[in-house]
Amino acid sequence: MTYTAAQIAEKLAGEVIGESSTPLTGLAAADVAGAGDLTFADQPAYLASANAGAAAAILVAGNPGPSSKVLIRVANVRIAVARLLPLFHPADPVVAGIHETATVATTAQVDPTASIGPGCVIGDGVTVGPRSVLMGGNHLGTGCRVGQDVCLHPNVVLYARTQVGHRVTIHAGTVIGSDGYGYVFDEGRHRKVLQVGNVILHDDVEIGANAAIDRGALGSTIIGQGTKIDNLVHIAHNVVLGRHCLIMGQVGFAGSTQLGDYCVIASQSGIAGHLKLGRQVTVGAKSGVMRDVPDQGTVLGIPAAPDKQAKRQWIAVQQLPETTRRLRELEKQVAELTARLG
Repeated sequence: MTYTAAQIAEKLAGEVIGESSTPLTGLAAADVAGAGDLTFADQPAYLASANAGAAAAILVAGNPGPSSKVLIRVANVRIAVARLLPLFHPADPVVAGIHETATVATTAQVDPTASIGPGCVIGDGVTVGPRSVLMGGNHLGTGCRVGQDVCLHPNVVLYARTQVGHRVTIHAGTVIGSDGYGYVFDEGRHRKVLQVGNVILHDDVEIGANAAIDRGALGSTIIGQGTKIDNLVHIAHNVVLGRHCLIMGQVGFAGSTQLGDYCVIASQSGIAGHLKLGRQVTVGAKSGVMRDVPDQGTVLGIPAAPDKQAKRQWIAVQQLPETTRRLRELEKQVAELTARLG
């Protein structure tokens, strides 16, 4: 698909500086952009590289100064790129229908505009909404509800009674609604506590590959609207995540913890159970959160502490070798002085 610079600017509420009829056929980084491509420079320092490349036009913000290329000035370059990528790389068209190798229970309701791929199993009482896509090898247990425009990549599994909202994307190998990890010690052995709740995914959630979200023990594990979860994340039973949270790769949540809206949990962090993290909380990478965190709090480290406190501790640890050396020198001087006075 080809667009003019003027058409691109109109879609972005931007401004063309240069020839507005310049044709644009793709979007690429400056170092690989070819003739006809649109590239971007989200920082002034990158503009020189973009000017030196073969791209026909550059997305910029602010006042970039003179350029040998056509410029499209926008309010925010990164947001503009995110909005343009689907334009130049549209999703594959959905072919409605049920593949001949899929198994669909007679009590299931699959919208005629949905696409059910090869090897899918759809259980009793399942509903699949308009334009939703099950790519293949998906298993939907009894009573699952899948909204409209949902995409389940290959081998995603939804256990019984899972509820999926609209425009949800779940990537390959992820399991939603698996057993929560619940046991009690009884008569010398670990007796399983049945997990009879479910998982609720609200609208516009995206979940990466090979994640696991356990169903609630009695109630629901809930993922709030617009929350984005990276690969290899584990969310235990009865966890509640707020709206528009960002959960990075390899994060683990223990059971019954609650997060407010707009939280950011960085990679490889662990969150203990039964905690409350407030709205707009940030947890730094590889942190171990053991206590509640108030609204807009930022914590780091193991155990996690407020960011300023944690940084002071890290600086103090870095200074320990020199501090130890000076202490030994002082001890030596004290010992020598004591010997002379004695």
